Amino acid sequence: MAQALRNLAINVLKNNNVEAAIGKTVVRANSSWWGNVEMGPPDVILGISEAYKRDTDPKKVNLGVGAYRDDEGKPFILPSVRKAEEIIHKKNLNHEYAPIGGEALYTDAVAKLAFGEDSPIFKDKSNCTVQTLSGTGALRLGLEFISKHYAKNQEIWLSTPTWGNHPQICNMLKLAHKKYRYFDPTTNSFDLKGAIEDIHKIPEGSIILLHACAHNPTGVDPKPEEWKQLSQVIKERKLFPFFDMAYQGFATGNVDNDAFAVRLFVKEGHQVTLSQSFAKNMGLYGERAGALTFMCGDEATAAKVMSQVKIMIRTMYSNPPLYGARLVTEILTQPDLKQQWLADVKTMADRIITMRKHLRAGIEGAGNKQSWRHITDQIGMFCYTGLKPDQVERLTKDFHIYLTKDGRISVAGISSKNVNYVAEAMHKVTA
Repeated sequence: MAQALRNLAINVLKNNNVEAAIGKTVVRANSSWWGNVEMGPPDVILGISEAYKRDTDPKKVNLGVGAYRDDEGKPFILPSVRKAEEIIHKKNLNHEYAPIGGEALYTDAVAKLAFGEDSPIFKDKSNCTVQTLSGTGALRLGLEFISKHYAKNQEIWLSTPTWGNHPQICNMLKLAHKKYRYFDPTTNSFDLKGAIEDIHKIPEGSIILLHACAHNPTGVDPKPEEWKQLSQVIKERKLFPFFDMAYQGFATGNVDNDAFAVRLFVKEGHQVTLSQSFAKNMGLYGERAGALTFMCGDEATAAKVMSQVKIMIRTMYSNPPLYGARLVTEILTQPDLKQQWLADVKTMADRIITMRKHLRAGIEGAGNKQSWRHITDQIGMFCYTGLKPDQVERLTKDFHIYLTKDGRISVAGISSKNVNYVAEAMHKVTA
């Protein structure tokens, strides 16, 4: 009898959408458990890269990639990272679990890089810093912690525009998010007046997300005096500043200059939260080395926050990866190696700054009557060119130059070999 029932069940399972009643048990075989899942929208940058790969034109240029490239258009492995790899290899380390929050040497070093060696937060031990899965992981962990432990029903305010993952993470966590003015498309520069007007209206206690430097996607950063004005109004409105710092060193070539906003806010009494990434400034894209810091006011509160953050990490991925963090630790804790890295970062930043100058000169040299000053005024890896969607479409169709529809380009995709071609093409579609 048992064998007969088993055979019946097997026969039923072979036919999709067929039910067979065996006593009070119903056996149902579906074509897929996930048949009702909707197709998600394609990733914008991935789509650009795929289209670029399919293009066979020898002059094609990819200005959509969000990773640094050298002047040959190839991935760049920093000399300081190569040396750190050699050091780690010789140590013959094991592969045991890292602590849930990451190794103390790592978290201490990255926090000091961001806040400064002499920051008072280290004297009173009021910071809670943990290793994360790069900057994205820090943002996700930080915002999820906020959604669970911060005041309920608070809104998160994002700049217009902002990195595409910011609103997506909020959506995944069901955190309400709104926008404040940031970029002025008429001048391709920072809209200080609009930002301050909007921030003045943000409800007390709301979270405001700020790009510490090299704003993504615009490349537009507030000047030091403008940061001071933003700090003042954010303090008046009693808002909670959450900094995203993915490009320390990439804006000016100086890691201390690029940490100006974060350190200013700390100096002026804000209890900031900070996400860090070492994907760009150390070229550790695939190693996912990042950090999340909560400023907590005092050591006792920091200990409580740490205990809850560790619980969240434990249920997400249990322990952070070791290799990337070991590279970062070697670089930041060995004086000679750190000096080499600081030089490497400046080399990358200087190449990008140089390409901005050449691109602007090429467009203006072609006789273009529009203002292109914003190309050199903006900073970091990305540039908001001001190109309209139809101009972008023509760049791709006629010149095989790939970029996002909003006119954002990755300056790292420009080289001494293609800058004149890109400049000529931009001139032709805007003249």
